[in-house]
Amino acid sequence: MNWSNAIRQVHRWVSIAFTIGVIINIAAMTQTQPAFWIGLLALVPLIVLLATGLYLFARPYLTRTAKAQP
Repeated sequence: MNWSNAIRQVHRWVSIAFTIGVIINIAAMTQTQPAFWIGLLALVPLIVLLATGLYLFARPYLTRTAKAQP
């Protein structure tokens, strides 16, 4: 397994964790006073999704540039 496939798998699994965190966050907002850490349940995976998503977005452009150079 190369790094690109590993990062793609991490991105997929973290997206599932993010979705669960958002659902928990929405459920907590219906309560009277949600705890502060519940808001972080969706924020922490979102940071990982940002990093891996930017890598996956830029990867085709970076490989195309590397192949074009002699």
